[in-house]
Amino acid sequence: MDRPCVLALGFFDGVHLGHGGLLKKTREVADRLGLPAAALTFDTHPDTLVFGVNVPLLNTPQEREFIMRTYYGIDEVRTLHFDRATMEQPWQDFVRTTLSAQHRAAFVVCGHDFRFGARAEGTPERLQALCGTLGIGCACIPKITLEGETVSSTLIRSLLEQGEAARAVRFLGHPHILSGTVVSGQKLGRTLGIPTANLRPAEGILIPRFGVYAGWAGFDGQRRMAVVNIGVRPTVHGDAVTVEPWLLDFDGDLYGHELRLELTDFLRPERRFTSLDALQEEIRRNAAQTRALLQEQQTERTNRHT
Repeated sequence: MDRPCVLALGFFDGVHLGHGGLLKKTREVADRLGLPAAALTFDTHPDTLVFGVNVPLLNTPQEREFIMRTYYGIDEVRTLHFDRATMEQPWQDFVRTTLSAQHRAAFVVCGHDFRFGARAEGTPERLQALCGTLGIGCACIPKITLEGETVSSTLIRSLLEQGEAARAVRFLGHPHILSGTVVSGQKLGRTLGIPTANLRPAEGILIPRFGVYAGWAGFDGQRRMAVVNIGVRPTVHGDAVTVEPWLLDFDGDLYGHELRLELTDFLRPERRFTSLDALQEEIRRNAAQTRALLQEQQTERTNRHT
């Protein structure tokens, strides 16, 4: 961290459109100053320690970094360990020691509701005032609204829990990402001609409403359309929660691979079928829906950029 940088501040869960305004400003200022664009986040949600509340997270730190780099061109994502010392650090010390001395921030960007330091006494106004005396530039991004709602991680969690994936995607500004390691499953799908991967999501991550989703699966530099089932598989008497993507037009062994799912649309709730044949027929119908939806979305993106 020898070189000064422009530093975005926040937890960035979901890296939604509200965060996007902040990250775009960071990239813009970094380009103007000829400095790297960086983001400073925490390894755990501050509310877990501050209020003793376990917040189900939208993303892992690795997923947040992927989104920031991919969609907003952030050069570097730095993770700060959030412990009692961090929570009790005076807000002035956070600015002088953490931001200025440790991270060499030449310019910082925060959101309208950014709070930091002991008892959350640090505010955007106080941050701007102290940065001014230290010769550090500072910008505060106003709240971002969409469809009459303030864009927030809390709202997006609620939408995903209700199965409103397409609306959640609009507030995120990108597909909802769910990733994990592919583990061995019952291999039932392969016997039906529908070979699915069995994904183990990271602990503490929000599981969207049980059901079937359309989306993409990324692995080893590849990206394939996927039909994703999230739930307990009632037709085959399952009980544990599983995340099972069927990668369309792919035939290969994914065991042990890291798989990144990008969920775009909720197709239907999970339900019990009267037979495996009925289940197979429905999944193939969901595959046709997925192809149509994703191809339509690709066409819309192409038209917007031409």
